Amino acid sequence: MGDVRVLFAPDSFGNTLTAVEAADAMATGWRKRAPDDLLEVAPMSDGGPGFVGVLHACLGGELLAIPVRNLDGDNTLTAVLMVEDTAYVESAQACGLHLSKRCDPEHATSYGVGQMIGAAVDHGARRVVVGLGGSGTNDGGAGLFAALGAVASPPEALIGGPSDLDRLSAISVEPAQQRTAGVEMVIASDVDNPLLGLRGATNVYGRQKGVAEDRLVHVDGRLQHLAELIDRRLADRPGAGAAGGLGFALLALGGTRVSGVGVVAEVVGLADRAARSDIVVTGEGAFDFSSRSGKVPYGVARIAAEAIRPCIALAGQVLVGSREMRALGIESAYSMVDLVGEEAAFAEPAESLALLAERVARTWSR
Repeated sequence: MGDVRVLFAPDSFGNTLTAVEAADAMATGWRKRAPDDLLEVAPMSDGGPGFVGVLHACLGGELLAIPVRNLDGDNTLTAVLMVEDTAYVESAQACGLHLSKRCDPEHATSYGVGQMIGAAVDHGARRVVVGLGGSGTNDGGAGLFAALGAVASPPEALIGGPSDLDRLSAISVEPAQQRTAGVEMVIASDVDNPLLGLRGATNVYGRQKGVAEDRLVHVDGRLQHLAELIDRRLADRPGAGAAGGLGFALLALGGTRVSGVGVVAEVVGLADRAARSDIVVTGEGAFDFSSRSGKVPYGVARIAAEAIRPCIALAGQVLVGSREMRALGIESAYSMVDLVGEEAAFAEPAESLALLAERVARTWSR
């Protein structure tokens, strides 16, 4: 009989491990130390990179190979998951920061995300769930509008990133709305920022995408120009600033915002599985205070708390103190870099994470 029932529910670890690989590595390491424990894996996502892979592992369904234009304008292959008449779209596959070779957010386009949505609709989807997160774009969804048929003057102003939006004199998104008419659009994101201002897409997330400090006000102004041509009121809605403004574009298409972590948690039955466990283990590449902004560890910790189960985190790096950690609902957090060093953590991530899990099991397994 197993000593402890452990549920592993991590996010992906940046570009080094998928959520599925991270969960398996944790379980492998834990099992070495505590072979009699009952281990269960539930890979997670917040709507960002790995969203479709996690859902496909749980739901099955058909993966459609969709060639699209990525954020740099190059061709790339994406996968849209079809489960009956529901399509799951991972925006990061088309415009993820990890795809960018130019690292030039002022010229990065969300056109490919619109292509993915269009392909899902053409394939018969009556409900499209779009996971937002990890984007390298900041164009307010202008490219998405263009891919779905929006009419603008001049037309090319929609596809050159925010740098071209100041040339935009008119836009009609009605053709895009007609293209998706009768299709339920669901925005899977836990980011509640508006599109504009100090809490908006540019000022909060622009720097990490590469927008220079002295360019923030200019880029924010161009998104404001776009919003005023479409519907300025939508820019103030929670979540409009998600994924560089893709939230704004999807709201303009009639989208409804839901929790990205919540979508995946419901699919994998996380609440029931947490209640059956003695301890819940989550994790991500860098565990810091931004994890509260809709990231997987915070979402998993909340579900564990509702089940009155302790939640711990294994991460590539832990960048918060114990007080901040507990504010996020995490009992303890453990770092791969602290254990094996930065070079090994990146060179051998699965082995390093397994070793960390083995060490942590000494404390948390009876």
